[in-house]
Amino acid sequence: IGCNAGDERAVKKLRQIKGTDHPFSVIAPSKQWIQENLRVGSPEFMEKLPGPVTLILMKKGKLLDAAAAGLTLGVRIPDHPIMKLMEKAGVPFITTSANPSGQPAPANPGEISRELERQVDFVIDGGQLPGRPSKIIDLTGPAPVVLRE
Repeated sequence: IGCNAGDERAVKKLRQIKGTDHPFSVIAPSKQWIQENLRVGSPEFMEKLPGPVTLILMKKGKLLDAAAAGLTLGVRIPDHPIMKLMEKAGVPFITTSANPSGQPAPANPGEISRELERQVDFVIDGGQLPGRPSKIIDLTGPAPVVLRE
């Protein structure tokens, strides 16, 4: 499930559905968007995108606070056909598993609970998803730190 990361009302609804106040990471519409809005230290990490990696970067200013309050933002560009839609939209999107926080994540739309399905506007069938979440690398300090393999 997900929403436009810049739409505060949609982000609030997503938080209610998920039952969490944790920061959300976003899918960036392009590498250019990342470079314009976030502090990218070493360009070598940008070469990992698109791919199964989320980079934690410093914001250049007040940006998407409803999604992730504070000075940092997790950002990724997945290697997935949905990116064509994201690029056309030109805005960052929050995407997260279609389950309440702490519950098992569905691997396909058939596993989404009817209760959750009633709370969202629509479901995009992305097919069978890999069971592994993206690697998370924090690039906000003096050296990169892998937070999740």
